[in-house]
Amino acid sequence: MSHVDPTRDQFEAFKDLPRDTPIEMLNLVAFRDLANYPGDHELARDGLTGAQAYALYGKQSGPVLGKVGGSIVWRGGFETTLIGTAEEAWDAMFIARYPQAGAFLAMVTDPDYKRAVVHRQAAVKTSRLIRCAPADGGATFG
Repeated sequence: MSHVDPTRDQFEAFKDLPRDTPIEMLNLVAFRDLANYPGDHELARDGLTGAQAYALYGKQSGPVLGKVGGSIVWRGGFETTLIGTAEEAWDAMFIARYPQAGAFLAMVTDPDYKRAVVHRQAAVKTSRLIRCAPADGGATFG
């Protein structure tokens, strides 16, 4: 099953949580081999890879992320799954931090972001986007 955009129920559950608290969003993304733009999109026939389309998404959505006070606080490269479904491999893995959940909502409703998200939708085969409450790190699990 492919997961590219949230379902209505998922988005409503997100919006029902407090909006005035800091959040971190864990992003796990697998790219399509070839980007899948809508037929009428100017890049539909350019033969871009999913990675190339996702790079366009990052370039165009990055300024909006910064405008709402968000930032990428961690990114890493997938190596292997030790526990979990072996079929899931991720091309992009990162955590985005927002000063409050309302900033994330401001980002996804920003007109510039809405223009950029077509690249994400064309690029992504499947993804996971998980809202997390920030917590202090430490030397142990406790």
